[in-house]
Amino acid sequence: MPAATYHEYLAEATAAETGRLLPAATAAETGQFNVFNIADLLATRGSRPPMSFGRRPFYKISLMRGRSRVEVADRTVEVAGPALWLVTSRVPYRWHPHDAEQVGCFCVFTDEFLVPVKGSLVPDELPVFQPAACPVLPLGEDDYAAVAVIFEKMTREMTSGYAYKHELLRAYLLELIFLAQKLLPPTAATLAPPAAARLAARFTELLERQFPLATPGQALGLRTARDFADALAVHVNHLNRVLKDATGRTTTALIAVRLGQEARQLLRHTTWTVAEVADGLGFTDTAHFCHFFKRQTGCAPGEYRGGGVAVSI
Repeated sequence: MPAATYHEYLAEATAAETGRLLPAATAAETGQFNVFNIADLLATRGSRPPMSFGRRPFYKISLMRGRSRVEVADRTVEVAGPALWLVTSRVPYRWHPHDAEQVGCFCVFTDEFLVPVKGSLVPDELPVFQPAACPVLPLGEDDYAAVAVIFEKMTREMTSGYAYKHELLRAYLLELIFLAQKLLPPTAATLAPPAAARLAARFTELLERQFPLATPGQALGLRTARDFADALAVHVNHLNRVLKDATGRTTTALIAVRLGQEARQLLRHTTWTVAEVADGLGFTDTAHFCHFFKRQTGCAPGEYRGGGVAVSI
């Protein structure tokens, strides 16, 4: 990704000026990675509009303390205490601070930043970056302090003249990622065998690549378990077995969950009619879609539109 494009997305995502976030000299040194203080950015945002709901072409890890609301895909989380929030480029999101009393830091980076050191590690294969994972992890005081120390080291290193500063920043970033992974519930942190994990990750990538739907009438290229198996060059039963072992769900169930998630996003964040949403998601008729949606959510599309349930942590 061109650095200019990255910086533009970064400015919009943090409600601050691009030049302030990544001065030219710093950008040339550090590439597509940076770390910021939340309070400093809020103090300078002025009358800029709130963060828009959408995807950004980078990963973001935030250490937060304060009252705020996090919206990730179709989920809304009310944050009332210390928390760690991780998000990838695969899901749309936005952050709403409820007041000016916000403390913490966040870092942003692209997948390419980890290329020199990640080896066989693919961030999107880690449970902590899966779309179904809890986007916000509540922290105790000890864990908050441990994460804060990593951010402090990152912040200091950003302005150092150390010849291997980029390697050290990558090491700090990996430390942060694996600490977050350690904080996941034990069942969520279990990794599948490497080959199976790669196949599951490729399936997820193919599934996520089709979203979000941008305009009514946009067709999904892959809609069924067989579609995905053919695209991945594996037998449909093998794909189903791998996904069942890795996620606890069948291929069809995972597709249905993602279709339901996209339906909720379209109903909440667009003006599409229910019929347009149904057509965009590949349903043959609106009645079939309404039945599917009610089975997924417990309510009809019309009832859901404009609503949303927040989960406090």
